Amino acid sequence: MTTEKRRAPAGAAVLRGEITTAIRRALMQELAAVGYGRLSIEAVARRAGVSKTAIYRRWNSKLDLVLEIVAAAARGKLPALDTGTLRGDLTLLFQAVAHALRHPLASQIIPDLLAEAARNPSIDATLRQVLHARQQDIGGRLVSRAVQRGELPADTDPDAAIDLIVGPLYWRLAIARLPLTDSYLDRLVESVVAGLGVTGAVPHPRAAPMAG
Repeated sequence: MTTEKRRAPAGAAVLRGEITTAIRRALMQELAAVGYGRLSIEAVARRAGVSKTAIYRRWNSKLDLVLEIVAAAARGKLPALDTGTLRGDLTLLFQAVAHALRHPLASQIIPDLLAEAARNPSIDATLRQVLHARQQDIGGRLVSRAVQRGELPADTDPDAAIDLIVGPLYWRLAIARLPLTDSYLDRLVESVVAGLGVTGAVPHPRAAPMAG
C-alpha cells in the first residue's frame, strides 16, 4: 500500500475557504435586500467581490446556493436545553430563537423564503425537511425529559406537544410579522406550560439575557 499523498489533477480548481465564506455572506445580504425572486448570481458575485465562475464552481445555481444556506442555518447550534424544568427549558429555547430571529438579515430573509416556498417546490421540500428534523430533535428532547421528570404524562403526544411549542413562533414571525418581545415570550412560556398541562412546575426568574 502506498502512503504517497494524492495530488489534485493539474489545472483543478482549488476552492479557497475565504472566497466561499465571502460568497455565503454576500448571498445572505443580497437575499435580505432583494428577496429570492430578484436574486441573481451576478449580484451576489459583485457583492462578494468575486467572479460568477467562482460561484458556479461551488454551486450549480442560485437555488442550490440558497438551499445550502437555509439547511446550514437550520442546523445552527443552540445552547444545551436542560435546566431541570420544562418551563426553564422553554424559556431558554424561546430566548435563543428570538435572539437569532432578531438579527436584521434573519427577520427579512425568513418570511421571504417561507412565501417563496409556496411557489417553489424545491425550497418548500428543503424547508419542510430541515425544519421538521430540527423541530423533532429539539422539541422531542424537551418533551422526553419533561415526561421523565414527571411534568408531563407518559402518554403525551410528542407531535402535538412540539406543534404547540414551535407553532406560535412561526405564526408570529411569518404570518403576523410581529416582534418577539421579552414580555411576549414570557406569556408564551406560561401559555405552553398551561396548554400541555405541566404538573409540579413552579415559575422561576427569567434566565439571563443572551449576549447581543
